[in-house]
Amino acid sequence: MNVKNIMSQDIRSLSRESSVINAAQTMRSLDVGVVPVVDGDNRVVGVVTDRDIVLRCVAESCDANSKRINEVMSKTVLTVNPDTDIEEAAKIMAENQVRRLPVVESGSLVGMLSLGDIATDTRCEFETDEIIKEVSEP
Repeated sequence: MNVKNIMSQDIRSLSRESSVINAAQTMRSLDVGVVPVVDGDNRVVGVVTDRDIVLRCVAESCDANSKRINEVMSKTVLTVNPDTDIEEAAKIMAENQVRRLPVVESGSLVGMLSLGDIATDTRCEFETDEIIKEVSEP
C-alpha cells in the first residue's frame, strides 16, 4: 500500500512570511501541531511545529505578531511522494524520529502523512508498535 492511500489531502500551508501568531492560530483551528511552510510555487521550504513556536519564540519572549515563521520554522524537512510504500515511510519516520511527513509530488505539496494515519489504518500489514516506540524515544 502506498502513502497516497492514507495521507491527508486537505492540507493547510503557510508562507514563510506569515507571523508566528498566524501559525499558532492555524494550528489551533485545525487541531494540529505542525503546518507545512511553502513558497509561491507550493514547494515545501520548511515546517513550523508547536515545539518550534515554544522554543524559538515563546521561550525567547518574542513578539509573535511580528516574528515571521521563517525565523522559527524547521528548515530541514524530510518528504515522501504519494507512491512511497507505507512501510518505507514508517521506516523514515522511525529513523528520523518524526511523526509527520509532507507528501510532495513534482516538487509541490499534495498531502501530509502522520504516524497516526499509519497506526490507525487497518490496511497496514506491518507492526506499528516498534515504529511508534522508535519515533517516541528521547
